[in-house]
Amino acid sequence: MKEIILTLLMAMVPVIELRGALPFGVAQGLNIWLALVISIIGNLIPVPFIVFFIEKIFNWLEPKSKLFSKFVNFCRGRASAKKDVIDKYKIWGLVVLVAIPLPGTGAWTGALVAALFDIPPKKAFPAIALGVVIAGIIVMTITYGVTAIF
Repeated sequence: MKEIILTLLMAMVPVIELRGALPFGVAQGLNIWLALVISIIGNLIPVPFIVFFIEKIFNWLEPKSKLFSKFVNFCRGRASAKKDVIDKYKIWGLVVLVAIPLPGTGAWTGALVAALFDIPPKKAFPAIALGVVIAGIIVMTITYGVTAIF
C-alpha cells in the first residue's frame, strides 16, 4: 500500500509526473500495469485545480514580491511558448503537448496552457487525460520494452 501511495504522490509532482512515477512504482515492486494506472491517476489529480485556479493564484501571487512575479512570468512564458502548437492544432495540439514525455511537457504544462489560453475545461481535461495515457504507454514501452505491453 505504501508503494501505491508514494507512486501516486510522485506522479502529482511537477516535472517528475508520470514519467518518473511509473519507473519508481515498478522499482518499488508494483506490477507494471498497476504502476501505470496509479501514475496516470496521480498525474491527473492536479489538472482540474490548475485549470480552474492557476490564473487566480497567479493574480494573487504576482504583486506580492519580485520572486513571485518572476515565477509567474516564467510560468506564463512557458505556456506562451506552446501557443503556436495550440493555435495550429487546437485541442490535438494539447494532446500532443501532454503526450510527449520530455521536460517542459506533461499534464502540468498542458493544464497551465489550457488555463492561460482559456481552453474550456470540458475540452481541456479529456485532451490532457488522453495525452497522459499516451505518455504512460510511451514511458512504459521505452522503459520496459514492447514485451511489457503484451
